[in-house]
Amino acid sequence: MNSTSTPTHCPYCALQCGMNLTPSPDGGVEVLERADFPVNRGALCGKGRTAPAVLSSSVRLTSPLVREGGSLVPATWAQALDRIADGLSSIRSAHGPDALGVFGGGGLTNEKAYTLGKFARIVLGTSQIDYNGRFCMSSAAAAGMKAFGLDRGLPFPLEDIPKTGCVILVGSNPAETMPPALRYFTELKENGGTLIVVDPRRTRTAEQADLHLAPRPGTDLALALGLLHLVVAEGRTDEEYIRERTTGWEDARAAAMAHWPEQVERITGVSVPELREAVRLFCTPENAMVLTARGPEQQSKGTDTVGAWINLCLATGRAGRPLSGYGCLTGQGNGQGGREHGQKADQLPGYRKLTDPAARRHVAEVWGVDPDSLPGPGRSAYELLDALGTDIRALLLMGSNPVVSAPRAAHVEERIKSLDFLAVCDVVLSETAALADVVLPVTQWAEETGTTTNLEGRVLLRRRAITPPQGVRSDLEVMHELAARLGVEKGFPTDPEEVFEELRRASAGGPADYSGITYRRLAEENGVFWPCPAVPDGAEDRAGAAPASGGDGTPAVAPGDGEDAAPAVAPDDGEDAGLDVLPDDPAAQDGTDAEVHPGTPRLFLDRFATEDGRARFAPVSHRAVAEEPDAEYPVLLTTGRVVAQYQSGAQTRRVDELNAAAPGPFVELHPRLAERLGAAEGDPVAVVSRRGRAVAPARITASIRPDTVFMPFHWPGEGRANTLTNPALDPTSRMPEFKACAVRVEAVKA
Repeated sequence: MNSTSTPTHCPYCALQCGMNLTPSPDGGVEVLERADFPVNRGALCGKGRTAPAVLSSSVRLTSPLVREGGSLVPATWAQALDRIADGLSSIRSAHGPDALGVFGGGGLTNEKAYTLGKFARIVLGTSQIDYNGRFCMSSAAAAGMKAFGLDRGLPFPLEDIPKTGCVILVGSNPAETMPPALRYFTELKENGGTLIVVDPRRTRTAEQADLHLAPRPGTDLALALGLLHLVVAEGRTDEEYIRERTTGWEDARAAAMAHWPEQVERITGVSVPELREAVRLFCTPENAMVLTARGPEQQSKGTDTVGAWINLCLATGRAGRPLSGYGCLTGQGNGQGGREHGQKADQLPGYRKLTDPAARRHVAEVWGVDPDSLPGPGRSAYELLDALGTDIRALLLMGSNPVVSAPRAAHVEERIKSLDFLAVCDVVLSETAALADVVLPVTQWAEETGTTTNLEGRVLLRRRAITPPQGVRSDLEVMHELAARLGVEKGFPTDPEEVFEELRRASAGGPADYSGITYRRLAEENGVFWPCPAVPDGAEDRAGAAPASGGDGTPAVAPGDGEDAAPAVAPDDGEDAGLDVLPDDPAAQDGTDAEVHPGTPRLFLDRFATEDGRARFAPVSHRAVAEEPDAEYPVLLTTGRVVAQYQSGAQTRRVDELNAAAPGPFVELHPRLAERLGAAEGDPVAVVSRRGRAVAPARITASIRPDTVFMPFHWPGEGRANTLTNPALDPTSRMPEFKACAVRVEAVKA
């Protein structure tokens, strides 16, 4: 590594690939390989390689903007901050604190996510805070909490994937969404394992599979139940495991047996022989995994769908065992950490429940406020956006672009326009920022230090490599200045390490316990897996309470502690063990020689994070999507991503190399559907739903089902896919149904 290089991490997806940044002759930075980071081992996708392009002052914001006479014009920081403080204060005085909304992003660092939640609850006093991570993996999180008592995207490192015997990859296309991760599945096959991909499209990932199952969008729940039915019928259940490590099997078994294979074939379009082959491939090896992503999760029954796939793992003894298990491939860069530390509507730092009195007391003590002063849970992301301009009169938005990314996006855009006041903090002038009353230019990944938590639960340190342009400030500085203007002088530091030290204390003893993690450790190690408590087993914490223990030196749920207790985890595998105590660790501050906790790469090997240590089956049954095709809207639309763009495209659409690879939206449709429309490759076609109309060029391919069309969601304008999508919400996770809605497709006359 060049001596002037700064080791850091990519700003995009949840892999958080390691990279080195070195100064370039033009004053910017260049990306170099960082082979020592175990997640990507030096590999980067095009987005990561070109990430420095967005640091250029030619494409990003460098001055605050305020709206004057209908236009955004440059302003000083003092003018912009005063305008925001006055706008928020006057609306709160007139309509109460819940008239103020806060909307965050899954790309914010842990420090910024933590501070944003604290700012909303103790400076603004509002309950109305949520974030776009609700649109990412909330259904998997809800299902994981129900089944295991704890949600961490992957309960094992990515390095375990090539060592298992079979992986069922459900609704995920890592070849395009996180390309460096594809090597794990390639290595799986090289090691003699098998890959089953479940996707209505024959994606680049599906082309790598030993078996590709292509169900109708929205039928993944029936598919999982059908597979479990066959597991039972063929005598492939692990009865000893079920007896010793689970509860609720009888009800789940009865629900699965009601979904016989021929019925599942009719619902999903996946043939009975394919179902039987999937069961054979999954059950034959000693170890196997199920990994889900947005496909089964972004449904109005996403929690139940993920629960059904977890049932398949539990019934076959494939959870909480080495090289086996269920995991979720988180999408956004800090989607995991972003919800763990307080910007989700119902959560406090450390993944504590806002409704738990003990959790409220703990966090309130760290914050120096009365627990009764903390507001209760607010609305979920879409419900918050839907309430803009009615109950919610002002919105502070950080790191999100809902005008492009939210379901029923035209409606959300109108709700945003109806606000009395909108303030946006962003790197670029996104489509949402363009509607704001005040826009603040903030620092980005290479210009600031902070932590993120990748899809494995590995907490990482992003390091500042360059100085931000003059006129740009960090989100932490913004919240510090706004808090002072709104009457809270203390408690909002601008130093990210100081914020992280407070986050450690706030998370201590919670399910997502970061209290044993420090910046120094993160600088010296390749990340630390949470939970990582500060106090080793048997030691007494600063409050005088000994942590609950599973008897193996790892934290455990104590009876009666509920969701405020530390999660049950398995003994770690010894990697990173024997670390010296770092001077800034709480365990070292009393002068003892105790070792620091090594972190927990693998969860659940000993017991699950439930009160009785057992995993819980979900007794779920198939139900239809919220909007089935009919005579007027006979086709199903599903949405997703392409390799060269990211999320709403606000940043990647400003990179010439990425735009050359993916210049705009398209509609992927089967040749039979194209023939009925009279549409040729590249012809404009309109996709119409009950919520609106989008127009984009046709991309004709036999890799998609004839009853389905696909659109990527990275673009605004007439090709905005989320104009069409259905905001029908999962009753538990409040996840919108992005992945299935009824549409018709029309040829567009020249």
